[in-house]
Amino acid sequence: MSRDTIGDFLTVIRNGLMVSKAFIVIPHSKMKFDIANILKQEGFIRDFTVLEEGPVKKTIKVTLKYMDNESAIHEITRISTPGRRSYSNSTSIKPVIGGLGISILSTNQGLMTDKKAKALNVGGEVVCTVW
Repeated sequence: MSRDTIGDFLTVIRNGLMVSKAFIVIPHSKMKFDIANILKQEGFIRDFTVLEEGPVKKTIKVTLKYMDNESAIHEITRISTPGRRSYSNSTSIKPVIGGLGISILSTNQGLMTDKKAKALNVGGEVVCTVW
C-alpha cells in the first residue's frame, strides 16, 4: 500500500492553518522542499527551514503566514493523486481564481508555477493548486 506524502504535506498545512499554528514540521523530501520553496516565493508562507535531527533524519519547519488574523492560504488542494494523475500541456493550463492563485506543476525542468510553465512553454503533472 502506498502513501501520498505530498497529499499528507498539504493536509498538515491545511490543519495547521485551521487551528492558527505559527509553524508546522513535516518529514523532508526533495519534492516537499521544492513545494515549500514555491509557496515562499509566491508569498503564501512566511519561511521554511530544513532541520537535521541526526545523521539521516531531516524535517522541514514551515512558518505559516497570517495577515490580520487571516491566513495567506485560503485553499490548498491536491489535483494529481497516485490513483488519478492529472497532466496538462502549456496551452491548456487554466488560471486559478482568475490568476489570484497558482498551480504547481511537476515538469521535466523541475517544479514550477503555472505562470512560469506557460512562459517556458512546458507542460506537466498538475500537483496542486493554491489560492
